[in-house]
Amino acid sequence: MAPLAPPVAAIRLAVRRALADLPAYGPVLVACSGGADSLALAAAAAFVAPRAGHTAGLVTVDHGLQAGSAGRAEAVARWAQRAGLASVDVVRVDVAGRPGGPEAAAREARYQALTEVAGRHGAVALLTGHTRDDQAETVLLALARGAGPRGLAGMPTRRDLNGVPLVRPLLEISRGQTRAACVALGLTPWQDPHNSDPAYARSRIRADVLPVLVQALGPGVLDNLARTARLAAADNLALDELADAALAAARHPEGGLLVESLANLPAAVRTRVLRAWAHELGAAPAALSHRHVTALDTLVTGWRGQGPAYLPGGLRVRRSAGRLLAVPAEDEECAGGAVSAGRRAVAEGAAVGVRGGADPAGEVVP
Repeated sequence: MAPLAPPVAAIRLAVRRALADLPAYGPVLVACSGGADSLALAAAAAFVAPRAGHTAGLVTVDHGLQAGSAGRAEAVARWAQRAGLASVDVVRVDVAGRPGGPEAAAREARYQALTEVAGRHGAVALLTGHTRDDQAETVLLALARGAGPRGLAGMPTRRDLNGVPLVRPLLEISRGQTRAACVALGLTPWQDPHNSDPAYARSRIRADVLPVLVQALGPGVLDNLARTARLAAADNLALDELADAALAAARHPEGGLLVESLANLPAAVRTRVLRAWAHELGAAPAALSHRHVTALDTLVTGWRGQGPAYLPGGLRVRRSAGRLLAVPAEDEECAGGAVSAGRRAVAEGAAVGVRGGADPAGEVVP
């Protein structure tokens, strides 16, 4: 028997470790575009999952944005069937009419389709092929957008996505390893032209910025950026736990948050409390920017009798009798506080940053 190629062994080990943390015996699904990363992941899952007590399936999404995309999706499906994956789904999505730019719209459509298929199969996890290189790119994009610790934490190894655990087994695996694994296994990956399109910020990071950093600082820069994400994620976990407790302590029995409780918190915890509370009020995470949270924080730390802070979705928060309170729209109208169209646009607009991104405080997903 020929020895197993080291990249193949490394990817199988990464998948085995990821599956060990899942509920026993449930099916897992691999999101596969046909690129080297997801193809290597799918091949590893087809081998490892049955030996770990799971069935493995594959789902590929046709965004319909490129000529031949339907044929590419069918080719991935045919390969998956030959590879012995237990289920194979091809999903066509409609990207037109979704909010955001084409990259954000495609991402939203893709993840919606993936989680729907995972839910239909009762999958215990949806596996994606994001690598160490993707993580390094994500950290650089977060830095460029002025993100805080949450953005610098990059992509988590695991998170909940519409009730489905999204797991990224390959965040410690390099893109070079996935390509080498495909060569060793005789697989021919699809080359997505969007990955080299300079219209996208991530593509420019990949083609122009990272090579310069590697040349100037050495190949270890990729590992260092990925390690930064892991360290920031650990710090975020601790801060989030403190913020959860602080939010509970700041609640007033009749609604709103006690200003005195908030004012005594460290700034890093207080702004997390305010962000979490804004989400509770209905502010969409992707639309809630740093300046919205700063406006809320000013009601606590820079109070001079000013009017309400404006949040995405037409939400307003005012300070009254020592509390932060959500203001129903009809109350403000009765007070004669009509908001100008220009002010509303500023209040509800997304933060200006590097094109091709999401909320600078949150995860930037490729």
